[in-house]
Amino acid sequence: MADDRASPSTQQPSARRPTVVLLLWLALAFCLAVLFIQSSFTSPSAPHARTLDSPDQPSTEASRPDLDSNQVRELSGFQSRVQQCVASRGLGLTADIVDHCKLVLKFPEGTNSTWYNAQFKLFEKLAYEYDVCETILLWEQYRNMTTVLTREYLDVRPDGWLDYAPKRIAQLGAKKCYNRTLCEELLSILLPAKPPFHPRQFATCAVVGNSGDLLKTEFGQEIDAHDAVFRDNEAPVNKKYAKYVGLKRDFRLVVRGAARNMAPILKGSSDEALIIKSLTHKEINAVIKELPNPVYLFQGIVLRRGAKGTGMKSVELALSMCDIVDIYGFTVDPGYTEWTRYFSAPRKGHNPLQGRAYYQLLECLGIIRIHSPMRAQRVEDWSDVPSREEIRSAHAAAFRLKRRETGQADEPGPFSNCKVWGTVDPDYGPVSGTLDMSETRRN
Repeated sequence: MADDRASPSTQQPSARRPTVVLLLWLALAFCLAVLFIQSSFTSPSAPHARTLDSPDQPSTEASRPDLDSNQVRELSGFQSRVQQCVASRGLGLTADIVDHCKLVLKFPEGTNSTWYNAQFKLFEKLAYEYDVCETILLWEQYRNMTTVLTREYLDVRPDGWLDYAPKRIAQLGAKKCYNRTLCEELLSILLPAKPPFHPRQFATCAVVGNSGDLLKTEFGQEIDAHDAVFRDNEAPVNKKYAKYVGLKRDFRLVVRGAARNMAPILKGSSDEALIIKSLTHKEINAVIKELPNPVYLFQGIVLRRGAKGTGMKSVELALSMCDIVDIYGFTVDPGYTEWTRYFSAPRKGHNPLQGRAYYQLLECLGIIRIHSPMRAQRVEDWSDVPSREEIRSAHAAAFRLKRRETGQADEPGPFSNCKVWGTVDPDYGPVSGTLDMSETRRN
């Protein structure tokens, strides 16, 4: 009978294998444990866990390393002044402070939101958040710049003629001005050599919107008393509306569609400067050649969170050359039901609630002064608006804070007032216009 038991030499490996494997796993685990303990004590970059109630977790924005406590305190105090101003002048609007820079303007419950955005299928909001620090810096820049396109700008800006000029010409047929002669021909009719206007050229200016609310008041004489008056598009100026909107005519900002119809509107007002909002093209140029008026192209920026429409651009234009800017015919007062114009049937407006909130913010930052039917019996008292000294201090604090936040504490950064690409000869360039125009128009 054969013995089926394995010999000792064949049993040994089979019996030892589990033991060897177990020992190897224990050794590996021990090594990993040692490495973990060493790294916890010796690694300079070992993470330090924090919980919400950890003692070294910052509890307030002032303890953030990128914020200066003095600047935060200065701006927080200014925010309180803006909040008080909105409560006093906002006709029901309130301002909720979020932090030292941000606040939310809210309309009271029950406000009639009638403007419908078909693109997003939403009615206009009743609350808008703004960054007051950036708003102060933005509008101070506007007070120190020209908003009219010039030949000097295109010559000095890197690739100004090649890349930027074609953006101001409609129907060019190309994205770049490879043919500079053609682009100069299309732009020269409204391209001055240098800025024709300068900051604070006028002490007081009136920007007159087109709202039907103008017919509820008689601001005409008050409007005409300003050093300069700005109007929009086809708004008529005549004896019929004189007591409501005045007769003075200095500047008119128009979209390119309205520019085609300017000859009859500007008739009898050859000194009124026409500012085209966006682009020019051959058809508009043909109209311009028949006008004795000076004509220019507007150069501004996009205010994505501000008010929209030509009226907002008129405010921008006025602020680039006026010390005090009063606006008329812009605001939508409580209880509005439709957007109206003083000279025609009602039409769809440009986000009236958003506009009213933004204009109110600008007034409480000392940038504009609002005049409307709800304030027709007002007393000229602006004491609830922060003073110029308060605004200057807030601007300085915001400027330092934003430079620090962007890592540019020792550099001018994006919030400085100037960007200089180069210089040109003081006697350089033609004044304006083309050879086939009258001397009056050319000069």
